[in-house]
Amino acid sequence: VQLQASGGGLVQLGGSLRLSCAHSTFNLADYAIGWFRQAPGRAREGVSCISRDGGTSYYSDSVKGRFTISRDNAKNTAYLQMNSVNADDTADYYCAAHSRCGNGDNWWNTFYYGMRYWGKGTLVTVSS
Repeated sequence: VQLQASGGGLVQLGGSLRLSCAHSTFNLADYAIGWFRQAPGRAREGVSCISRDGGTSYYSDSVKGRFTISRDNAKNTAYLQMNSVNADDTADYYCAAHSRCGNGDNWWNTFYYGMRYWGKGTLVTVSS
C-alpha cells in the first residue's frame, strides 16, 4: 500500500496550494494521517498530523498558522491547505499513516518512528 500525495506544483511566494492524500482501496479512516516534507540535502520534517476522526491536529512551528490539515473520511482523502507559502516550504511533500499522531509538540517523534504506507511525494516549489 502506498498513499498517493498530489496537488503539488509551482506557487508564488505568499500564495496558496492544497495537497491531497488518497488511496483507492486503503481505508484512511482507520489511521491518523500525517504530512512530512523533505527538501534536497535536508532531513525529513514533520509538517502536520490529524487524528482518525479529524478532531485533533498538530503542526510544526514552521507552518503553524499558515497550513491547515483536514480530512474527509467519506471521500477517503486527507488534505493540506498551504497558505502564505515562503521559500522554506519548497520540498517534496509526503503523506503517511500511523495508529496515532503522538502528543503535543513532540507529535512528530511518535509519528516518524511508526509511520507507514507513504508513497511518492508531490513537489511544491515556491517561486519569487
